[in-house]
Amino acid sequence: MPKGLIFASLTGFAGIGLASLGTWRHVRHGGPQLRRQTNGNARWMSSNERALVRSLHSQGQGYLFRNWPAPGVRDAEKRALFTTAANGAAVGTPELEAARLDVLQAPLAKRMPKVLETHGDQRVDEYYWLRDDARKDKTVLSHLEAENAHTKAVLADTEPLQDALYHEMRSRIKEDDCSVPSRNHGYYYYSRTREGQQYRIHCRRRVPESAVNRLPTETDVMDEAVPEEVLLDENLRKEQGGHDFYMVRVCGSRVGDEDSRTSTWPYKVFRHKIGRPASEDVVVYEETDESFYVGVHKSRSEEIIFISSGSAVTSESRYIHAARPDDEFKVMLPRQQDVEYSVSHRSGHFFITLRNQERPNSELRIAPVENPTQQLVLLPHSREVKIEAVSVSKNFLAVFERREGLQHVRVYSLPADGSPPKEALDPNEATDVAFAEPTYSLGGGGQGDFDSPVLRLSYTSLTTPASIIDYHMGTCKRAIKKVQPVLGGFKSSDYKTERLWATAPDGEKVPISLVYRKGLAKLDGNDPLLLNGYGSYEISNDPYFSSNRLSLLDRGWVFAMAHIRGGGEMGRYWYEDGKYLKKKNTFTDFIAAAEHLVSKKYTNPKRMAIEGRSAGGLLMGGVLNLRPDLFAAAIMGVPFVDVLTTILDETIPLTIIEWEEWGNPKNKEYYDYIKSYSPVDNIRSDVPYPHILATGGLHDPRVGYWEPAKFVAKLRQGQTERAEAEARASGGAKKSSSDEVLVGGQRMLLLKMDMGAGHFSVTGRFERLKEVAFEYAFLLKTQNMLGVKAQPGTAAEKAQPGTAATLGG
Repeated sequence: MPKGLIFASLTGFAGIGLASLGTWRHVRHGGPQLRRQTNGNARWMSSNERALVRSLHSQGQGYLFRNWPAPGVRDAEKRALFTTAANGAAVGTPELEAARLDVLQAPLAKRMPKVLETHGDQRVDEYYWLRDDARKDKTVLSHLEAENAHTKAVLADTEPLQDALYHEMRSRIKEDDCSVPSRNHGYYYYSRTREGQQYRIHCRRRVPESAVNRLPTETDVMDEAVPEEVLLDENLRKEQGGHDFYMVRVCGSRVGDEDSRTSTWPYKVFRHKIGRPASEDVVVYEETDESFYVGVHKSRSEEIIFISSGSAVTSESRYIHAARPDDEFKVMLPRQQDVEYSVSHRSGHFFITLRNQERPNSELRIAPVENPTQQLVLLPHSREVKIEAVSVSKNFLAVFERREGLQHVRVYSLPADGSPPKEALDPNEATDVAFAEPTYSLGGGGQGDFDSPVLRLSYTSLTTPASIIDYHMGTCKRAIKKVQPVLGGFKSSDYKTERLWATAPDGEKVPISLVYRKGLAKLDGNDPLLLNGYGSYEISNDPYFSSNRLSLLDRGWVFAMAHIRGGGEMGRYWYEDGKYLKKKNTFTDFIAAAEHLVSKKYTNPKRMAIEGRSAGGLLMGGVLNLRPDLFAAAIMGVPFVDVLTTILDETIPLTIIEWEEWGNPKNKEYYDYIKSYSPVDNIRSDVPYPHILATGGLHDPRVGYWEPAKFVAKLRQGQTERAEAEARASGGAKKSSSDEVLVGGQRMLLLKMDMGAGHFSVTGRFERLKEVAFEYAFLLKTQNMLGVKAQPGTAAEKAQPGTAATLGG
């Protein structure tokens, strides 16, 4: 028993009593269970200490001893935990939690230097050994399991909160639900979910005889009296196949034979006759460039079959008439580097959306099927307006555009006789489909039959749940078909969304979207705030509604999204200003957005958390290296943080394709530039980093699991050395943890490795909630908010679809 530690009585352990003398005798002599519970530390404990451990375990507080180091390691900290408990610190108090965390020891990965040399430059990678392509190396797997155990132990006190958050988020979901049916070929297609089931059921019903021969309108509804036909039950198929991971992208009607031929790189197209053996199939196209993916689809008019082949910046299309499937596919426009185009068809003409270096924001052209090179420009290129997509139907053309970072739809009438436009279209003659909120997301849905005058739109914002709108392009009337229900009293009017503009170091204006709960967020500079970012691949990280996010907003958090360069939010120029040798603009834009939020008193550096996934995880690593002082916490989801080493290695799948995003480091200029921002290569040991939760998937084919593992290992080594140096300089005095969560004197640095999942983690709708709950619990712990309850909604009734009144113009 440590000197100076005196227990007055057997019932004096912070009010914890013992059940009986028999229990006391068992505790006094320890036992196998107690030794397991304390990782062998019971052997040096006094009888009273053993009694305390046993009693705490019996009352469900065994987490206090989870993942304790073996005897001889941090023994002083273990005794301090007993002292804290004996002195009356109740379970859950900051004093006891600080003592608990001080005992824990994070795993330090062994250092095995490997020299990597390129262009005469040598880099030493001490954690290269963590990469095991076979995922069978026992040393690697043991280290990953140790990281998981440490993460679980550090967040052990959040487990009740995680469970509460899970049920809180699940309670908002209308489990027994149905999508809005889409009419096509005499059927209504839809999917539905059943209460308690994780996956969707894809179904269809016939359009009634009385309606099948008339054009649809925006007010049409499916007749549920018509018998339902189940096309695919994902729940059943997953169970039958025994799959751990199951995802369905698109589901339509079955057309015949199954084909087991699959590939991670789609590169070959076969012509197959239904009912005939696969051995008789004919190869009609084979792609030889590994940077190109291949796909097949039919035009909405159903008159043309396309084979599309494309890389990150270049595309090519081939086509035949659907009525002549044995024809040889013709090349529409021969591929040229950095030229992309997409094609729609109507009445003997192709509508071609083309992007090249002279027309970064694309322009729309029309050309006859028999001579695609004979083109007329319908909508010319504009620096201010990007053409994102077009939807061509029998009598209408809908153009999806992006202006000043917001999405718009313009509708043009086409000649009723099916003839093509003879001259450029006049935007002043188009109809704008307008929306009222300051920031939102807008896109097309399943458009159905080619002759339909109804344009289906999907809409959402930070305050408006996912909504389906049918817009009649002839009458300009619209109908809100569905607003995704949010149970539990949600009212969109309880929340406010805003759009701000930050100024980047080079003067560029960077848009920010944010949302908060009225009355809860004080906007005085002290609110906790979560800032999200992505900024790569021209992907537009547009604002969207999340019912899960309400668990933060209803606890007083602000949520913001930085629409930084490298993404597509502001058009193609915005993307090109954040890639290749301009990639650092992505990081400095994000930092500018964070500083702007601080300057406008939405938060402060001690209250601001950040998050990003995949390439957004690269963003997190980049900004943490640049400005670790600006943030309190970061979530790095499957982060692409070992950029230079990865894209130098052509044996890794997808590497060659990635050169068109980041540049080829075989070119020294790109090598030097990538090295200057690659997160693993720029970790600092001279400053403290914020709390970090990094996640990975052992079987992730896109971002190798070793990337987050290496990042955490190298950062932890540096932070440990820094802390030890500070301790020596201060004579061994420890930093007070009264106002901050510390683990062994350091901020949390956690790795959560899913040992079964890949890049997209779990797929079940409820299983995913557990991961969100875990991440939110981490965030709340960083802000000492584990005991903060979500404020109830102001509405007594459950939310109804009519809550999104702002969907109109």
